[in-house]
Amino acid sequence: MVQEALALGALGYVVKAHAGSELLAALAAVLEGRQFVSRGLSGHSFAHATDGQAIDLYHEALPWLVPGKAEITRGHEVEFYSDEAALVVGFTRFIEASLKAGNAVIVVATEAHRKDLLASLQAHGVDVIAAIEQGRYIPLDAAETLSTFMVNHLPDPVRFFRVANDLIAPAARATAGGESRVAICGECASVLWAQGKADAAIQVEQLCNQLTKRYGMDVLCGLSQTSVHREEDKQIFRTICRKD
Repeated sequence: MVQEALALGALGYVVKAHAGSELLAALAAVLEGRQFVSRGLSGHSFAHATDGQAIDLYHEALPWLVPGKAEITRGHEVEFYSDEAALVVGFTRFIEASLKAGNAVIVVATEAHRKDLLASLQAHGVDVIAAIEQGRYIPLDAAETLSTFMVNHLPDPVRFFRVANDLIAPAARATAGGESRVAICGECASVLWAQGKADAAIQVEQLCNQLTKRYGMDVLCGLSQTSVHREEDKQIFRTICRKD
């Protein structure tokens, strides 16, 4: 029964008899993208539905991230852009400010936007080539990045956090230290929404929200108004990404 539940996409399984003592811990683990299975089943090994390897029943947390950093977070923001040029301008400002602050920036965008961002940043006097060589500017393709954690047209939380760790850990090591952090800007949700995958887009935003709140990261998500037409749709994203 446990394996079947996990195969259907569940991240946690709590035995009813242990709900009183384990439910809060289970919820906390799932919100972090970790698998949780009641201690009464700890003698068994369960493979995650989207991962052929057995997952530790309690400890699938990101190894390098320290939860204590959460208090320095600035937040997870979503911006709606009227056209392609406006998105590039908004991302340029975010990236430039982050790099000047000594942070590393991971950019997840389409090929066309990555090229435009490179030209725009260089026009602003940002030495992008040096930042890339230092490991502080990491441009990634949105579609390729989505393919690393999407399963059955939805983002898989465990894969999402694994991919995030693999990207963020080396970026963090490339910063000057101290108050420097890693910032992320991207348009994964916009790509999914344009493909008609609204549920997946919303779930990606929710995962980014967890990443931001827990680990003190700045995240800017850009969405095109041409793909998000209704005002109620925009409100959904603003609600998901609002600062608490």
